Amino acid sequence: MSLSCKTSDIGTLPLPLFLLLCLVLLTTKATSTDFDFGTLTLSSLKLLGDAHLNNGNVRLTRDLAVPNSGAGKVLYSKPIRFRQPSTHAITSFSTFFSFSVTNLNPSSIGGGLAFVLSPDSDTLGAAGGFLGLLNTNDMPKAASSFVAVEFDTLMDVEFKDINGNHVGLDLSSMVSTQIGDLGAINIDLKSGDLVNAWIDYDGTNLSFNISVSYSNLKPKEPILSFNLDLDQYVNDFMYVGFSGSTQGSTEVHSIEWWSFSSSFQLSSGSESSSSVPPPPTASLMNPTANSVKSPPPTLAPSGLESVGGKSAKSDSCHNQLCKQGAGAVAGVVTASAFFVIFAGVLIWVFSKRSKRVKESESFASEVIKMPKEFSYRELKSATKCFNANRIIGHGAFGIVYKGILPETGDIVAVKRCSHNSQGKNEFLSELSIIGTLRHRNLVRLQGWCHEKGEILLVYDLMPNGSLDKALFEARTPLPWPHRRKVLLGVASALAYLHQECENQVIHRDIKTSNIMLDEGFNARLGDFGLARQIEHDKSPDATVAAGTMGYLAPEYLLTGRATEKTDVFSYGAVVLEVASGRRPIEKETSGVGKVTLNGNLVEWVWNLHREGRLLAAADDRLEGQFDESEMRRVLLVGLACSHPDPIARPTMRGVVQMLVGEAEVPLVPRAKPSMSFSTSHLLLSLQDSVSDCNGMITICSSSSENSFIGGGHDLV
Repeated sequence: MSLSCKTSDIGTLPLPLFLLLCLVLLTTKATSTDFDFGTLTLSSLKLLGDAHLNNGNVRLTRDLAVPNSGAGKVLYSKPIRFRQPSTHAITSFSTFFSFSVTNLNPSSIGGGLAFVLSPDSDTLGAAGGFLGLLNTNDMPKAASSFVAVEFDTLMDVEFKDINGNHVGLDLSSMVSTQIGDLGAINIDLKSGDLVNAWIDYDGTNLSFNISVSYSNLKPKEPILSFNLDLDQYVNDFMYVGFSGSTQGSTEVHSIEWWSFSSSFQLSSGSESSSSVPPPPTASLMNPTANSVKSPPPTLAPSGLESVGGKSAKSDSCHNQLCKQGAGAVAGVVTASAFFVIFAGVLIWVFSKRSKRVKESESFASEVIKMPKEFSYRELKSATKCFNANRIIGHGAFGIVYKGILPETGDIVAVKRCSHNSQGKNEFLSELSIIGTLRHRNLVRLQGWCHEKGEILLVYDLMPNGSLDKALFEARTPLPWPHRRKVLLGVASALAYLHQECENQVIHRDIKTSNIMLDEGFNARLGDFGLARQIEHDKSPDATVAAGTMGYLAPEYLLTGRATEKTDVFSYGAVVLEVASGRRPIEKETSGVGKVTLNGNLVEWVWNLHREGRLLAAADDRLEGQFDESEMRRVLLVGLACSHPDPIARPTMRGVVQMLVGEAEVPLVPRAKPSMSFSTSHLLLSLQDSVSDCNGMITICSSSSENSFIGGGHDLV
């Protein structure tokens, strides 16, 4: 519940009662919890056993090349209210997480992982089939209750598992009460691919739903759906997190993303609106908890009715407060005054601290608040004084260095801004945009630095480099399953940028050299130097066309107006490039050494489609090692995104559904349609372009981190 939802009713309340209402609403906030990996800090997590952090993710088991048996657990460090003590009302909660199971030695046995509600934050169970949830001497049932949703890669007859690829519900026991075969929905936990899971519980109607998919779009039908009263399985407070284990295996269980929210169904008579959670017991995460002798007193029910009962009795409620006498009114005023003073002190402390920030750095801290602020000395040391031997990429607006952070030993990519005004503008654009974004298929910004006239951005270093290099410079061709996974990841990232952000983000430079690959060959879209933010449903302004030839939509070249559909066109070019192993614009060298541009990839694939030979576009280096129906679907998606008419192009959310088979690819005509605009729109766009851009398009070097690797000309 937020304060804003009550503002329509507080205009007639006297000041003391209004302040009391504020206190009640603040108290209510304690009954709800909401967090995700984008807002958590290191102190927000408690790691047990083999669990450890790795490049922004949480790994539950060790990274060992030798088969071993071990267990690990990660928990949100604060206990969460799951049950009201007097009414036994259960909270409603929802959680979404992305995870992967990779195995250096697939012939080794296995293990698994589980989302868990735990009564304490210190207990770690046994390895193997116990998933770190139970100890061997706890069988057949745990001494204390827990709730877990397991994702098991090990078939254990003792626990009545149906196979080594299932999801199950465990209630204080390793024998699942509900179980679903993941193979039935074409999910393979051992594939190494990123798996998404949704768990939703409704505390009112007691419904429990579990959904699993490779797509980031929640399936329409859950794999498991049932009714369950959690009252007998949860305490008033529980810890939430994950547990995982191996048994004679080299499996690595990684949690790539996690979000969690919980809240009680509030009513005027429920205690959830009034009770404050008691202090948790002392632990390593909260060593001073026992210093609080008792929980704060709860408000009387009558007080709640006087605030919440906005009916015909609002006047009588006011009179009831007055009838309590001067002592009650004084108590309310005293509490309100304490709250106001406390808030004032916090504001004063914050303002004093802010004044000590140097003016040259304050602008950046306003732009971006979540990532870490690095010192110039730290990044200079990490890159060995920006040594030329540490350079791993070049762009029009800066140089990218490999860095090793001296304190942690983490390997990062440090992007150093060019010392010109245009370079600084592009870096500030990138900083302001990507600093607010959180998606598993975007390159993660670790931090920034603005000192000594330098602007530096620190990113996760992607061990497998760019998609461009993987396609055209690797010794062995990129396998088809990896290519499909990359295309799906980029589509998911663009769907997030276009439709799920608070403000729509137009990337404007989608190309293979701006798509990075992590250790699992998952796509991470980067380089937001040319990106622009606009409000949803607002028309973008015309600008000078920016991007790389071969990836630019025809209407963008004409009008200079970048939209989500121009990004879709660029993505279509990437799709065809990945499937065919050809660059969007091929370069040829004549006999006299002169480089000329020849052959447009989109035109070539469309000609093959017209001739009924679409599969001939598949990369010859794959040697036929692909599913023909998948290849056909991917090529058709590429052509649909490359349609000359922007209105005919699909949305990126629709592309994700097409790639995972949840939607059909729209009919792609055999002959490439001609480009068309409405006359009024084209004239208006051209007038805007001439007015805003002086009708000029200039060619310069690449804005990507790998100049000219993309095989086209960059426009800025």
